[in-house]
Amino acid sequence: MTKVGLAGLGYWGPNLARNFDELAELAWLCDLSEEQRARFATRYPDARLTAEFDEMLADDSLEAVIVATPVVTHADLAKRALEAGKHVLVEKPPALTGAEVEELVATAEEHGRVLMPGYLLLYHPGVVRLKELIRSGELGEVLYVYGNRQNLGQIRKDENALWSLGVHDLSVILHLLEEEPTEAWARGESFLTEGVEDVVFCYLRFPSGKVAHMHLSWLDPHKMRRITVVGRDKMAVFDDMDLDRKLTIYDKGPVERAETYGEWMTRTGDIHSPKIPNDEPLRLECEHFLHLVAGKGDPLAAARDGVAVVRALEQLQASLEQTPACSSSAPARSSRPARSSSPAPSSVSASSSATRRASASAASSGTTAWSAEARWSRTTPPSALARRSRPTPT
Repeated sequence: MTKVGLAGLGYWGPNLARNFDELAELAWLCDLSEEQRARFATRYPDARLTAEFDEMLADDSLEAVIVATPVVTHADLAKRALEAGKHVLVEKPPALTGAEVEELVATAEEHGRVLMPGYLLLYHPGVVRLKELIRSGELGEVLYVYGNRQNLGQIRKDENALWSLGVHDLSVILHLLEEEPTEAWARGESFLTEGVEDVVFCYLRFPSGKVAHMHLSWLDPHKMRRITVVGRDKMAVFDDMDLDRKLTIYDKGPVERAETYGEWMTRTGDIHSPKIPNDEPLRLECEHFLHLVAGKGDPLAAARDGVAVVRALEQLQASLEQTPACSSSAPARSSRPARSSSPAPSSVSASSSATRRASASAASSGTTAWSAEARWSRTTPPSALARRSRPTPT
């Protein structure tokens, strides 16, 4: 079985550990938090635990590394793993800039290793079927796509709704349309935490003339996880919150002229909901990664797809920063995840949740407290205060 190591035992770590323990040999678990390591030691007694990322990489028998650490550390840790000859699955987004993702792609190619970005929804059976509908031409020419990703929570203080929520829908939209946007426009507002947008509206235009829209918010009464594709012949809706109908196809069947009120109120045309397997997307993603490591099949989400998604995020963030602040005293409107200015020891950090607590503490005290990210990374990143002004790539 493939020997894998997991870096980052925070919010998403337990799910990754569970799947890779069942599908492969979970050989290493890496996190700075002694408490987290103790918790995982009881669940996975055969795995070696460490706070040192480089110690894990030094194991020549280790074939693959999963990076599920705070996003600001993704690029550095993924590159180090690739340079150590490991295949890498890195959680979304793989880096904070398109240039960083390009560097990761080049490193993977140089060392002949798999680099797979963790865009989970691409493996959802409903999204897979939606992609098939578009490619088959059943919907006709695609005119536009829009996504809704809203809920009342989880409220973040370390990154805005664009970077926290938008990366999901953006990865799906680019995957479905198979092209990168030429125009990107975003507007948002900060209602709960100054400088961190709680609601963001995004608009994208593509070379083919297609357009896309996203509504992102953690301050909304409705929990929505929906992607709608409008074609000339039919329309399709992927709704991840609908337990019975994950995918619905509409034959628009327009009425040219309604003669009665009943005709005006009644929709014509067929509605079809194909059967969608209820498989866990994360498990499918993990299986796909292991198949690629074994040299089987082609990547569903190629490493270069990560470049396109992050570039689009950069475009939208740049547009968001141009939004006039509500007052002249308001800080610069940017809450992309930011790197630490603290020195970077070799030990790895605690979970993402610990990082969020550290960043919130820094914001409230006016001090730099990004030690968690710094301890994951061996580079020296820019100021923690850059989360409220566009960070400078290292």
